[in-house]
Amino acid sequence: MKKKVEALLNDVRPKLQADGGDVELIDISDDGIVKVKLLGACNGCPMARMTLKMGIERYLKEKVPGVQEVVSV
Repeated sequence: MKKKVEALLNDVRPKLQADGGDVELIDISDDGIVKVKLLGACNGCPMARMTLKMGIERYLKEKVPGVQEVVSV
């Protein structure tokens, strides 16, 4: 699952980088919790939570069976 999530994060990364941000995969727990770190302009951005939940989490849940939630650490 980790390789698949990394590949999908690489798909969304250019969109984040276009706004001065980035995302880094930290860990995936056995119960499907994906832990990421938002970097650059994404760190502390007022829209970061929406980007995380409505963007990254929704995309990963669509593409990877077993992903339950994406959280920022």
